[in-house]
Amino acid sequence: MSKVTTIIDIGSNSMRMVVLQKSSRFAFNLINETKSRVKISEGCYENNGNLQEIPMQRAYESMKSFLNISESLKSRKVICVATSALRDAPNSKVFLSRIKKDFGLSIKIIDGEKEAYYGGVAALNLLHNDSFVTVDIGGGSTEFCFVKDNTIIKSISLNIGTVRIKELFFNKNDIEGAKKYILDNLKKIFEQNIEIPDVIVGIGGSIRSVSKLIMQRNEYPLDILHGYKYKVSKEEDFLLQIINAEDNNELKALGIKKDRFDTIKEGTFILKTILDELHISEVITSGAGVREGVYLSDLLRTSNCKFPSNFNVSVRSLLDRFEIDPKQSAYMGNNASKIFDVLKPVHNLEDKYKTYLVIASKLYSIGSALNFYKSNDNAFDFILNGLSYDFLHTTRVIIAHTIKFSKKSLPSKKDIQEYEELLPSLDVMRWLSFMISLNITTNQDLSKPKIEYILDEENNTLKLELENKTFLINSNIEKLELPKEFNLEIL
Repeated sequence: MSKVTTIIDIGSNSMRMVVLQKSSRFAFNLINETKSRVKISEGCYENNGNLQEIPMQRAYESMKSFLNISESLKSRKVICVATSALRDAPNSKVFLSRIKKDFGLSIKIIDGEKEAYYGGVAALNLLHNDSFVTVDIGGGSTEFCFVKDNTIIKSISLNIGTVRIKELFFNKNDIEGAKKYILDNLKKIFEQNIEIPDVIVGIGGSIRSVSKLIMQRNEYPLDILHGYKYKVSKEEDFLLQIINAEDNNELKALGIKKDRFDTIKEGTFILKTILDELHISEVITSGAGVREGVYLSDLLRTSNCKFPSNFNVSVRSLLDRFEIDPKQSAYMGNNASKIFDVLKPVHNLEDKYKTYLVIASKLYSIGSALNFYKSNDNAFDFILNGLSYDFLHTTRVIIAHTIKFSKKSLPSKKDIQEYEELLPSLDVMRWLSFMISLNITTNQDLSKPKIEYILDEENNTLKLELENKTFLINSNIEKLELPKEFNLEIL
């Protein structure tokens, strides 16, 4: 696979492009993301499915801009897929031929099941969840991919999209007809005789727009959409407010942006109907979708379209690009594990916190790579956004705070107040901060020393036997702030 790859997805509403750069065998990072709301399917459902000239011209001009960006970023591979609008249109060859002739680009029209599968591959690899159904509401169709125990079970595509529903029903004020049409289509899911999970992973512009509004209304502390989750029962009234809005002024009052006025009611109506009919209790929002699924299917084609076990693409990508010394990172991770294990009888933390401590210890030096001064603060801000994939919001906030309060005083109640709803108790955060501080301090001279940790439970004391005692290390260990009722002793 090329080091820099461009993926373009031509949907009924929007054309989207991502440019991704490999940093090692399975790791990559996003270097460009561009969207153009060309609405290529505009008017087609009222004209026997045929693409109209003006929307095709918008898509043509956007493609030219996309390819200019791709070329400037030295992308050596371009994969372009098209979904519902082009696969349904009798005259799609007109557009496909023009793109091929003028730009030398072959557009691959994928069927609905393949589109759903790509969404499933993206969610399976880039979100932290074992069983769910992806729901990708597009302009012409909605795709469902059922995942159980980290395995894709079934992919389904139904002809219920925002533009289709708008032109066939909403423009005629036939809301009951729209609901019946959606419910009739949803029967095809129940005919599959598969277990339907109560969690959906929302893909596509309509669901992401709704999730963004819910985040803002709830004053959610983290401004990151990928991985954001909410309970359906708490947001049903808001969904109905969008659906029942009588004009654009009411939509604007709800926080909806102008470029979503044309399809947000239809998209929310489809979403609400699906949530009700499938008895969904929770929605997880995915920032990744078909484009990332296409990329991962290529990248992971020799491994059943899954990352290796215990592999995290975000951690690996950050280390590939910013770690100062791979041997130091590995040492810090191993030493963090030792410290956590020996102190387990005292801190009594769940094992998941061991994983967080190890990741934080490996990544803490990233701040110095960005800028040596205030390195912990640099790392905090960067990691909140840099752990892009396969992390719960709570996880990335815990890791970022653990790094922020290393090599300094342990956090106070005030220090964690801003992100309190995403963090564990103050005691847990103080233990994590202490353990990473101890880890960093014992390797202050970067000598990767052999250390024996001995826990004296009776006296609540951790004893350290260092391979090489130096004044620098000893003096800094003595400065460490300790969790309450706990002692540290250098043998």
